[in-house]
Amino acid sequence: MIRVIGFLLCFLPITLWAQNQNLGFHIADGKRKVQVPIEIHNNLIVVRVILNDAIPLKFIVDTGVRTAILTQKAFSDILRLPYSRKYTISGPGGEKLIDAYVANNVSLTLPGVIGKGHAMLVLEEDYLELRNHLGTDVHGILGYELFSRFIIEIDYHKKIMTLMMPDKFRQRKKYEVIPIRIQDTKPYLLAPINISSDHALNAKLLIDTGASHGLMLEPESDSRIHLPEKFVPNIIGRGLGGEIKGKTGRIESLELGNYIIEKPLVNFPDSNAYFSDSLKHLIIDRNGTLGGEILSRFTVVFNFPLEKIYLKKNSDFKKAYYFNLSGLTIRAKGSSLNVFEISDVRRNSTAHEAGLQKGDLIASVNGYSIKDLHLNHINGLLNSKPGRKVRLEVLRSGQLKAFDFRLEDQL
Repeated sequence: MIRVIGFLLCFLPITLWAQNQNLGFHIADGKRKVQVPIEIHNNLIVVRVILNDAIPLKFIVDTGVRTAILTQKAFSDILRLPYSRKYTISGPGGEKLIDAYVANNVSLTLPGVIGKGHAMLVLEEDYLELRNHLGTDVHGILGYELFSRFIIEIDYHKKIMTLMMPDKFRQRKKYEVIPIRIQDTKPYLLAPINISSDHALNAKLLIDTGASHGLMLEPESDSRIHLPEKFVPNIIGRGLGGEIKGKTGRIESLELGNYIIEKPLVNFPDSNAYFSDSLKHLIIDRNGTLGGEILSRFTVVFNFPLEKIYLKKNSDFKKAYYFNLSGLTIRAKGSSLNVFEISDVRRNSTAHEAGLQKGDLIASVNGYSIKDLHLNHINGLLNSKPGRKVRLEVLRSGQLKAFDFRLEDQL
């Protein structure tokens, strides 16, 4: 997912109420440290949040967002939250893309963490369809308010987020220390990248835990960034205007301190991929985005006050980077998110050649009924390793059909 919501917030003069020590987030019971359980869905960090001490919800923890976002207005309407103002954002030609409202003095409570007096952007609709593409209920996004108050450690393997008061934190041994810069509430780093043997640069990258991809590079930001010889046209994310199209390929390497990421997958957005030229200049302000597919191979500590991150590789560090080996994009539907629909079939993929079509409803994968599967499991089976045999049973026009194919790495 390319961070379009985050750029939108740069334009909105939202009043932040939490400007003193009695407001904003703090750890309950006077403690200096707390561990919060998290879920990981498609490389994104999801945490439980209680809105105004009344409604339990789930929010993505996102370094690329300034102000808390509620993606479904129905919840704030239930609580009768007052809105201080309304924004309408338009795309090319004046077409309305999004209505959003600002609610102030909101309470957001995490396990062991209390948050008072927050401003929150409330979307009229879930324009990004987060729950459908993640296969789990997701109702909002938390960002800078959390990272500015605490030192935050994300352990993707143990599924634990540790929040520490800055005076409690001690620099970790055996962690790679990388300087970052906080610019307009967002963290950036400089990282050497090698596009090919004769094209290299020190790239300015937004560190975005709210992006599920590993690396995105913007060709228009630097002439040295170019498409590799081998690439595949692809839907690389969703924005407020719908699907964002681009190309996916591999580069030679990315360096994070002493860690070298070899042959990572990279998304290259098309030049017309963004819904608004007014947002595009913000994207061009950096060379790209470092996202969850790479971050999840580390335990990561964010230290916004001292402008540093700390990295320690986990057992996934050397795991191969595979690009959608089946060619299928699947979304979860229904109130329980247990209906799985093929929303896109990449041309010339093995699934496309086998005859699978957009709109097919998955009934089973390799003999496993969908009743026993989550979207994470299905995507895992369909992206496990090249050469693996797959049998998909699907419902098409009320008829059950079976398709056999092998997973293939087209890169």
